Amino acid sequence: MYKKAFRAAFPHTVPVLTGYLFIGIAFGVMFQEKGYHFLWAILMSVLVYAGSGQYLAVHFFAPGVSFIDIIFMTFMVNVRHIFYGLSLLERFGKMGKKRLYMIFSLTDETYSLFFVTKVPQDVAEDKFLFAVAVLDQFYWVLGSAIGALAGAVIPFRAEGIDFAMTALFIVIFTEQWLAGGNRIPAVIGLVFAGVLRLVAGSDNFILPSMICIMLCLILGRKYIEQEKQKGEDENAD
Repeated sequence: MYKKAFRAAFPHTVPVLTGYLFIGIAFGVMFQEKGYHFLWAILMSVLVYAGSGQYLAVHFFAPGVSFIDIIFMTFMVNVRHIFYGLSLLERFGKMGKKRLYMIFSLTDETYSLFFVTKVPQDVAEDKFLFAVAVLDQFYWVLGSAIGALAGAVIPFRAEGIDFAMTALFIVIFTEQWLAGGNRIPAVIGLVFAGVLRLVAGSDNFILPSMICIMLCLILGRKYIEQEKQKGEDENAD
């Protein structure tokens, strides 16, 4: 049954494969450039598997970064997973012990696949979702391993390679914007990020902008959901 689930899930995860492979390579190169053995990059992708959080963690190894800063920044970067988890309580609750791995392995791209992919009728949902999650993490670990090994063998400057993650999020944002639907959350993010970038500067705007965005989304949740429902009803008509 699991073999069948992995075969059914693989075609749906190919877009994630193409993205994770390259940004995983970028992470591996950046991590190895800090002087760590390539095995540490692989181990981090296996045990942490945080995507943008791992990119952020590379800079935490620099002197002068306090433990409190690390905790706060990591929490703020990944706070969106609170909302991801709430929307998956029912589906994960039916998966037994596998739910522990499902919670751990939940990323932006995996979350998207869970909601846009139709589970084949001849495959159990829990096994299909599990296969998607495992395959996505495998792609990330593979990319990290390739990048770390390449960085250890091939001498080159990694300056600017960390933009790979930024580019991925820009692509995701652009696709969601072009897809239409409720754009209020996107506008909120753009406004706060733009204003606080001007007010606080490029080095200090991320944390306050994320706090403002999160508070605004929480306080305006009902209105945003109403507008989303209104848009869906109009499209149905």
